[in-house]
Amino acid sequence: MELALPLDQMTTAEKLRALEKIWENLCRTPDDVPSPSWHAGVLQDREKRVQEGSSQFVDWGEARQKIRDSMK
Repeated sequence: MELALPLDQMTTAEKLRALEKIWENLCRTPDDVPSPSWHAGVLQDREKRVQEGSSQFVDWGEARQKIRDSMK
């Protein structure tokens, strides 16, 4: 299926909203989304940094709002 979006005419905020819609749809069936082989290692490294206290998790809603605010 060919998908034509007016990307050159869309604002960055509109593009991010489109990405969010796609992501929300993909999240409905997570088992259908393959994970690359290197992904497990990255997640383990990040979890280790959180346990060591050198990193912390941020709620996705909060992170998304920070991204939106930075685009204004």
